[in-house]
Amino acid sequence: MTDPVIRVENLSKKYLLGRQSQKGQMSLRDTMTDAVKSLSAGFFKPSRRVVDQTTEEFWALKDISFEVKQGDKVGIIGRNGAGKSTLLKLLSRITEPTSGRISILGRVASLLEVGTGFHPELTGRENVFLNGSILGMGRTEIKRKFDEIVAFAEVEQFMDTPVKRYSSGMYVRLAFAVAAHLEPEVLIVDEVLAVGDVQFQKKCLGKMQEVGQEGRTVIFVSHNMQAIRRLCSSAVYMEKGKAESYANVEAALERYAKVPDLSEIDIDLSERKRLDTLGKHARLLRLRVAPGSSLNYGDRLELIFTIECMRPIDSLTIGIGFDTQEGNRVMTLDSDHNNFQMDMHAGIHEVCFSLGHNPLHPSIYSLATALMSQSILIDFIPNAATWEIGSGATDTVGDRGFGGCRLPLEVTLL
Repeated sequence: MTDPVIRVENLSKKYLLGRQSQKGQMSLRDTMTDAVKSLSAGFFKPSRRVVDQTTEEFWALKDISFEVKQGDKVGIIGRNGAGKSTLLKLLSRITEPTSGRISILGRVASLLEVGTGFHPELTGRENVFLNGSILGMGRTEIKRKFDEIVAFAEVEQFMDTPVKRYSSGMYVRLAFAVAAHLEPEVLIVDEVLAVGDVQFQKKCLGKMQEVGQEGRTVIFVSHNMQAIRRLCSSAVYMEKGKAESYANVEAALERYAKVPDLSEIDIDLSERKRLDTLGKHARLLRLRVAPGSSLNYGDRLELIFTIECMRPIDSLTIGIGFDTQEGNRVMTLDSDHNNFQMDMHAGIHEVCFSLGHNPLHPSIYSLATALMSQSILIDFIPNAATWEIGSGATDTVGDRGFGGCRLPLEVTLL
């Protein structure tokens, strides 16, 4: 019986989500919002500059254990926000665990995002040698594989061009070719292959099968269940940061099929703690992601707010902010954008925010939401939710490690 190539023991990853704001030259709305947070700390003084910080713990992974044998082809499956990307980053040594242990025998090649391991200023040729060196290969060994890599990637005429000028398709073709052909003992591939064309995806699946037949180990994350079924000999199912191992792929796929899509998130805000002065005249009750929309970058995102007005309220505004793990506000959505006015009668109301193209980079964000009337704060929940934004099928760039938003634009070569 062979020893495990990968052993994961009691693995956990915690993120601290912080929010920080400063009072200075601010709008009335910002001043009122921050005033409430300062009041809760007991030191609000309008004439002074105040810094307020809060943090929230988010466990992306919690106490995960499993083993992978040499030559296994393991599929990692689960809905958005299950913790798959975090697990792969830990396996690839991109980030460190909060607790637990990972043991891997041999060198690991990862393709988690478009451009992983590539230096944008270097040419394709130079990046092949750079990646080989990172994997511990000598120059002679890399040269022996070079022609095979170029032929697979189909980018021969661009090998002496800086990769920053590559299209996303060229980028991912070369990145996969490098990762698969430089003979790592463990090959880790995320959903990034979705940016390639169908024929290239089939070519990659065939190469991963070949890698497995050579006795090397493949870890593959995909939302394409047919690809998981075709390639993988076992699977790990993930949900809310937990993992279950399955020796039988079909059993894992059945487990996956039984769980509703986590993009349909429904958060009860009615019982959240507020300051005594808030929630008297109007109150946030629920926040949910509409069925059919998605938390993935590039996909349509629809947020539905349920609110209760205890009396008629003029010019009601709903606001929601998205903060990074470092506490930086990177996106705010307000219902009074473009001067849209909501005059509400007493009762229950639902309001839908629609983004045709979710601009948030794949990452983990904390959400704060508020109700205002004529710039006066009437309800506020600083930590309404913690969401993980994934990389959707329409994402042709992938997460290059930048925070914040990436907006669609038109580019013209002059």
